[in-house]
Amino acid sequence: MRLNDAGRIVQATWDGLPSHYAGVRIDAFVIMPNHVHGIIVLTERDVGAGFDVGAGFKTAPTDERRRHGLSEIVRGFKTFSSRRINELHETPGVSVWQRNYYEHIIRNDDSMDRIQKYIVDNPARWAFDRENPAVVTT
Repeated sequence: MRLNDAGRIVQATWDGLPSHYAGVRIDAFVIMPNHVHGIIVLTERDVGAGFDVGAGFKTAPTDERRRHGLSEIVRGFKTFSSRRINELHETPGVSVWQRNYYEHIIRNDDSMDRIQKYIVDNPARWAFDRENPAVVTT
């Protein structure tokens, strides 16, 4: 995929996540014409604090760098990238992303390897993707 200006904004926003959210590491990521795939790793320190999949029942941490749940990180990613894309296009408030997202907890190295490969290989499968408007289905 060759990124346009909006794609470069999305990439820069993704790349900046670890500097905006404590305990976040980013992994495989790809921007497709109509969606993205990415792996957000919440560090071991955060997993023990109940922040591994978003909402939890534990109290908020009290250290100076507040830890965030997955849903808040994804919301921030969408908000920051949307705002910058809308500034670029002079279209304030226009929706850029769908409302929800798909999440999956990666529990072992085999699963991580398989999902990383899926993400990296995804652009090569675009010509056959049912979401690709150029694909003719019968």
